[in-house]
Amino acid sequence: MHPWIALSAGFVLSLATQANAADAAPQHYSNAAWTQPQKPFRIYGNTYYVGTRGLSAILVTSPAGNILIDGTLPENVPQIEANIRALGFRLEDIKLILNSHPHFDHAGGIGALAHDSGAQVAASAKAAKALKLGGRDPDDPQYGEAATFQKIANVRVVAADETVKLGPLALTMHPTPGHTPGGTAWTWRSCEGTRCLSMAYVDSISLFTADHGDYRYTDPAHPERIADFRGTIATLAKLPCDIMIAPHPDSIDFIEKVAQRDAGKPDALIDAQACKAYAMQAQANLDKRIAKENGTQPAH
Repeated sequence: MHPWIALSAGFVLSLATQANAADAAPQHYSNAAWTQPQKPFRIYGNTYYVGTRGLSAILVTSPAGNILIDGTLPENVPQIEANIRALGFRLEDIKLILNSHPHFDHAGGIGALAHDSGAQVAASAKAAKALKLGGRDPDDPQYGEAATFQKIANVRVVAADETVKLGPLALTMHPTPGHTPGGTAWTWRSCEGTRCLSMAYVDSISLFTADHGDYRYTDPAHPERIADFRGTIATLAKLPCDIMIAPHPDSIDFIEKVAQRDAGKPDALIDAQACKAYAMQAQANLDKRIAKENGTQPAH
């Protein structure tokens, strides 16, 4: 069982039947921080954190409209909307919603947020497919085990390395398949005065598969699985990356670094080597996964 899976007494609630609506009864997650409220804050310049304590949602703003990246869980939608308003922004000014990868803990709230704001949803081609299926993507390594979510009928497809523009905003999509086929990193620039930094919202790099499925990264019938993730590692290592953000902030101690910044260490979030270090961790994850599937390493 993977750490993201919803838990209940005796695990009697089927993941496949979890509610899609944003006002569904709250589920119980193995990581309570996923639904724990987090006061929204400025990351840098026009980039803000509007997610929960344990799941990122990022707002990038401009006079021409705003872009939201990720929607976290369906039950977190009211929190995200309240956080956006608490920062002084209107929900209706969100014109575009992007996604890191189409799992319920990052895409589950996107349908409701798009409905409430009127925003267009955009994603890589493979992520768009999964979003339209509500997470029911047979190509997903966690297919059959990851919870499903509200289907999104209309998704704009963003090509590899395409830059999505909204007024002065320009966010570039970098395919990073592995955790899911449609995994995506997004990069952009944010400025404070004359100092502009490269922001990188970098997708998850864990290589989980469904416990009861037959998905193998080393399946000889699918050599693209390993090849694609090796490509992801190379992509991560060369991203423009002064400040790195991840869908699971605890995976990079992001909230802790924010606390350090606010306590008087102004550059605590800035690390031009962060994406390169993340790429090295991705390589270690791949090596471990290959060893596990080849039977040369214990499962745990």
